[in-house]
Amino acid sequence: MKEYIARNLYIYPPEPSMRLITDIFEFCAAEVPKFNTISISGYHIREAGSTAAQEVAFTLGDGIQYVEAALDAGLDVDDFAPQLSFFFNAHNNIFEEAAKFRAARRMWAQIMEERFDAENPKSKQLKFHTQTGGSTLTAQQIENNVVRVAYQALAAVLGGTQSLHTNGKDEALALPTEKSVRTALRTQQILAHESGAADTIDPLAGSYYVESLTDGIEEEAFEILEEVDERGGMLEAVKSQWVQRQIQDVAFERQEEIEAGDRIIVGVNEYEIDEEPEMDLEEVDPEQEQEQIDRLEEVKADRDSEAVADALAAVREAARGSENVMPHIVHAVKQYATVQEICDVLREEYGEYKPGQ
Repeated sequence: MKEYIARNLYIYPPEPSMRLITDIFEFCAAEVPKFNTISISGYHIREAGSTAAQEVAFTLGDGIQYVEAALDAGLDVDDFAPQLSFFFNAHNNIFEEAAKFRAARRMWAQIMEERFDAENPKSKQLKFHTQTGGSTLTAQQIENNVVRVAYQALAAVLGGTQSLHTNGKDEALALPTEKSVRTALRTQQILAHESGAADTIDPLAGSYYVESLTDGIEEEAFEILEEVDERGGMLEAVKSQWVQRQIQDVAFERQEEIEAGDRIIVGVNEYEIDEEPEMDLEEVDPEQEQEQIDRLEEVKADRDSEAVADALAAVREAARGSENVMPHIVHAVKQYATVQEICDVLREEYGEYKPGQ
């Protein structure tokens, strides 16, 4: 294993839930400085039912919590912040979604400069990946999902996403078929090569409507972040279930609107058809599961069990102390320790999150 000299000078040991993150930041800043260390995700937040402003606020709130943990661990903001990246959702309202992405970029630049005194311009850049909204896909009239995905992808491009995932039309029912995946891929390629949407930076800038939406989402998201701060940060806000309740309240209201017909979902509560056509769905061969289990057992049988045990013991020792765990995790992987075995060690040392505890 390459010798790694830990540079961290912990002001105090970070919360176990943050320890691995700060170790990753430190290790990767020194060893793989061009690698994006983390994908700070808001996708699951929006999938659970949040508003666009809540998605931005809670995602950036997570980012703030990670940065604070790294600073508390003695790291310099400009050493690790350029390697942070984000992951957002894209829903159906093209203008609101594009404005959401624009607001998030502006907010992160302001947060990094004013709150954390970042000086490197790359520390202030919000790099983000976008995936189209899985929760917006309907099991009814699945061909309509091709249109939904296309508009969501367009919103992401107009909002300046750096990378994009387009969902398959049949993902409300099963894993996508190869044909559905190809259509999703071609949607991106048509946007990139035929639509002109990606030919200029921030193509909606200057639109009164989009600028107004951007300002509104930014203002609302900052207000949410202020309340998060008052509650002790995102970690405490999640532990107290406050974040979850905010999202659940919105999701409940949206569902009531759909059931009352106040919010139209095409093919679900309006423009329905009496009989759905038959469709081909992807099926997973159960034998593939056993084949994977057999391959894993072969690896375990051929590896040096003593070397694996020693490597896992080193991971445990680092996790118990203040030494960076990443070099030991890398070494364990090279000894063919499995992801489960490594994670089991970390679970035993750090514990697991349980809602309400």
